[in-house]
Amino acid sequence: MQKYLSGITEEINLKASKIKLLITDVDGVLTDGGIIYDDNGLEYKRFNVKDGFIVAQLRKHGILVGAITGRNSKVVENRCEELNFDFHYHGVRDKAQKLEEILEVLEIQINEVAYIGDDLIDLPLIRKAGFSACPADALPYISTHVDYVSSLNGGQGVFREVADLILQSKGLLSDIIDKYLNR
Repeated sequence: MQKYLSGITEEINLKASKIKLLITDVDGVLTDGGIIYDDNGLEYKRFNVKDGFIVAQLRKHGILVGAITGRNSKVVENRCEELNFDFHYHGVRDKAQKLEEILEVLEIQINEVAYIGDDLIDLPLIRKAGFSACPADALPYISTHVDYVSSLNGGQGVFREVADLILQSKGLLSDIIDKYLNR
């Protein structure tokens, strides 16, 4: 089995190998955190296509995918639907409470949850999740509390890097890559 992500500690590998559910924040993780409004009040966000491409692979291998975001945004809702996320919640102020509700419904343990966040509202989930990550450009008072700091800034493929790490820790990434190499 080839390792595509280097420098991953045994502790991170062990935590990531247990993941059954990957949850992400949106602004600052799936996007660079910028919001553009036009003169008509329409909102625009830029997403990285690499993040979206891996969602199907996660789901194919039994890893659920969701988003919990503090903002209400039709653009984000559309993106989550397009990527076929298992769930997405918008306008959530108490993300920890929402996570408890999700875990109860899905019958998943907290140590089987990975969370990617980048700001204060994410800290409760970062601290609770079995495996947590943040973008490289997260503030130090966030990055000091996660298990893994991505090599990428928000909106540049952070979700993909964390998803790849999880798949690699489960011994699945090499097989996924091989299938594309052998087409």
